[in-house]
Amino acid sequence: MSKVLVKRILLNVILVVMTLVSIFVCPSWIFMIWLMLFIGLGLNELFDMILKKGVPVYKKTGIFMGLVIPLIILNPAEELVLVFLLLAFILFFALQFFKKNHMDAILGISTTVFGVIYVSWLASYLLKIRQFDQGSLLVLFTILVCKASDAGAFFIGKNFGRHKLLKEISPNKSIEGAIGGFCFSILAAFLSKIYLTRISVHHLLVLGVLVGLAAQLGDLSESLIKRDCAVKDSGNLIPGQGGVLDTLDSILFSAPIVYLYLKYIL
Repeated sequence: MSKVLVKRILLNVILVVMTLVSIFVCPSWIFMIWLMLFIGLGLNELFDMILKKGVPVYKKTGIFMGLVIPLIILNPAEELVLVFLLLAFILFFALQFFKKNHMDAILGISTTVFGVIYVSWLASYLLKIRQFDQGSLLVLFTILVCKASDAGAFFIGKNFGRHKLLKEISPNKSIEGAIGGFCFSILAAFLSKIYLTRISVHHLLVLGVLVGLAAQLGDLSESLIKRDCAVKDSGNLIPGQGGVLDTLDSILFSAPIVYLYLKYIL
């Protein structure tokens, strides 16, 4: 086994262990800080990709705004996040007034706000999921089902993929891989009955279907962004997976769906 492979495995094991410790062992504010680290790194990667494309985003201010959302999203007044995003819009316009070049002003402002919503707001729903009864297990469920989708799509696609899914967006993804990822997510949701004993198999399977669809849409959406920015990976911080955003992509669309299902259905 090569030293590079050993290093990859070791770093990924450390990442998984630290994530599990933050979810199950540490107080909620530690888990929030751990998630904020991922949000900040993910936003940094996203804004760097967009800047390479030539769009003048407000990188530092956008990252700061993104790190504030996890701090306020747990407020009982959920519309507070919308108020904050409104203020962010106003701030970015105010910052634009003082720039000498106003070319692509609308594109820069809207893209920065998009980044904050896409990475920070969506990822922050993991914090809201953790507030439910058995919240730590539900966060684990969300992550495991998403990663089962990723693993299934990769394994089935690599070994049995013959028909391209969306070649213009992600040439390596196949229809067979998408079906495999979807089936793996449902299987992971079904097996979660082992630790989510209070939730019926029926609801777990429905969540497996919803997350299976959302995870792949999240993956394809990030692939679309990378394709538009002409990059292969969002970064290289996580060996074998690419960047932080490459790791989060399937979770971003899934976390809000799990939260909404738990709140309004269960």
